[in-house]
Amino acid sequence: MSAHESMEQADQAKEASSENRKIALLIAVIALFLALSETLGKGAQTESISKNVEASNLWAFFQAKSIRRTVVQTASDQSKLISGTTNDAAAKAALQKQIDDWQKTAARYRSEPETGEGQDQLSERAKHAEEERDLAEAKYHHFELASAAFQIGIVLASATIITGIVVLAWISGLLAMAGVAFTALGIFMPHLLHLP
Repeated sequence: MSAHESMEQADQAKEASSENRKIALLIAVIALFLALSETLGKGAQTESISKNVEASNLWAFFQAKSIRRTVVQTASDQSKLISGTTNDAAAKAALQKQIDDWQKTAARYRSEPETGEGQDQLSERAKHAEEERDLAEAKYHHFELASAAFQIGIVLASATIITGIVVLAWISGLLAMAGVAFTALGIFMPHLLHLP
């Protein structure tokens, strides 16, 4: 082997080493973005589950209030019928007082703004929790797509080192940009794309 060939091989090795460093840096940057999107995705997933449980609990509480209100309303209506058949003034007055108490209780079950636990308030709170759940789910789907793009990008960048096919590095970079775009959509405009 001549000195010229040795120098040529050394230059090629140096160039390959430089290219491999660039690819390694690309992989490191994509891995950083992957970690970010995974963290945001897990946070959104946890938020979605939490808000789903909250909405379910509020709807269950709403149903319980509805059942109680129906029972009290039925007792009141039945007592009104009975009060018409009695002639005893004291019994009628006592029954009317009980009917009034039941009516007040039924109205309180319907709307209780001071505690936020009337049916009207519970349904509003449950709907709000469902909206927050849907928002968190939309974010989660975007972050999952971003993570997939980053993972595929890392694989393709790694394959570039092994195969020397530079186009794989370019595709990897494009996937990384797509992942960044999905992450940004998840953060700022999660309802822009309707993902399943």
